[in-house]
Amino acid sequence: MTTQQLPNWLKQRAFLTPDRMAISNGDVEYTFGELWEKSIHIGEQLHTIVKSSNHPFVGLMIKNKVESVLVVHAIQQLGFTTVLLNNKLSSNELSFQIQDMELTTVIYDDEFEGKLSFLGEHVDGIPFSQLLQTAPTRFKVKDYFQLDQACSVMYTSGTTGAPKGVLQSYGNHWWSAIGSSLNLGISENDAWLCSVPLFHISGYSILMRSVIYGMKVRLFETFDVETINHELESGRVTIMSVVSNMLQRLMNDAGNRTYHPNFRCMLLGGGPAPLPLLQACKDKGVPVFQTYGMTETASQIVTLSPEYSMTKLGSAGKPLFPSELRIQNEKGAAQANQEGEILVKGPNVTTGYYQREEANAKSFENGWFHTGDIGFVDEDGFLFVLDRRSDLIISGGENVYPAEIESVLLGCEGVEDAGVVGIPNDTWGQIPCAFIVKKERLTKEEILNYCSDNLASYKQPKKIIQVDELPRNASNKLLRRVLRDQWEKGLYADED
Repeated sequence: MTTQQLPNWLKQRAFLTPDRMAISNGDVEYTFGELWEKSIHIGEQLHTIVKSSNHPFVGLMIKNKVESVLVVHAIQQLGFTTVLLNNKLSSNELSFQIQDMELTTVIYDDEFEGKLSFLGEHVDGIPFSQLLQTAPTRFKVKDYFQLDQACSVMYTSGTTGAPKGVLQSYGNHWWSAIGSSLNLGISENDAWLCSVPLFHISGYSILMRSVIYGMKVRLFETFDVETINHELESGRVTIMSVVSNMLQRLMNDAGNRTYHPNFRCMLLGGGPAPLPLLQACKDKGVPVFQTYGMTETASQIVTLSPEYSMTKLGSAGKPLFPSELRIQNEKGAAQANQEGEILVKGPNVTTGYYQREEANAKSFENGWFHTGDIGFVDEDGFLFVLDRRSDLIISGGENVYPAEIESVLLGCEGVEDAGVVGIPNDTWGQIPCAFIVKKERLTKEEILNYCSDNLASYKQPKKIIQVDELPRNASNKLLRRVLRDQWEKGLYADED
């Protein structure tokens, strides 16, 4: 059987639309023709460094810079698999991933020299400044990408055990892009605002879609709320990827201002969204498209279609065209509106984790991937995501979903951010504990009274803890496990 292949994406895009704008950071911008030429030149410089390597993986630790995009494409042109290293991790966490992937070369932004100082004689650490001063050597550019070849590796967060490297093939990225385009459509005027990290699937997938669609990327190095809102109001961008916390901050800053009519899609992922936020966006006319996806599905696998964005508020939608979804409980396939684990299948789903036979055997079943998330599908086939199975609170035998409580808390005036976890309790097994970022004038009694009006008694937080900020990862997703760890270490044990 012949391996499926497609023309080299960047080479083909540079041939089809060389003069179309590819990327801009506000100061520097390149067309697809220029992106191709510069990526090949950096590829020749990188080839000088790695040409004797027999290991197919190259580590990459980057920030959201144009130079980073060039290196991403350069690694692809050389036929290597990119291992994206999260620049927010500790040196110990990074060391684990580098050893786990048996990396011999790590390319990194110069800003991370100190964080990667542990790299020893078995791993070549190459800062951008050194790479860009290296003498180039020619290499044979591939005319085709093999769809079953690993394009990238990203590590899971490790909420359940040690982090695992997710193998993402060119086929996974291709079908993710195609599935999204069949849902959102493509316009020649599209420009995708990217302020999510390029080392996460949310950011990396934007780069892949850019060359597949021929779409401009407006790159932001940081999530600068005020500047991004001005960009959304300008009409220069049409799509943006966010998680709930980012969207909340954008709405707070925007006030009564509205976005330009050209802006057609706020792609919202990263877990269940608070209903008050979705309602606020609806009232302001912000086109929010809630999605569901993960590293293992090469970005979104379920997205709410435009025509249902208001009538199915709170739903993540239906599977993208090439993909399938089902809910499974202890009895097997769940019926409509019955809760269970979310299983997915499709050509955008990873083939597995790198060197994790046990995890692969546990995660895959007859082609279906066990996501570890809990949700239900309504009678019309729309998915509603409830929470991570690992975050589920079982209080007095009742299932309590932190995301539901957080959604209610965020509807309480004066609550700026909220995170909920289960903590041990002798009577109930677990009780909900809410960590709140709030304005000074709001009292705990007022928060509890609000919850009693909007939540069943067993769902109401039994403990309220005020914090200055909540732990979030580089994509602004709430890290409930960190809150649990802090509680277990006794940091809040004496609070009411």
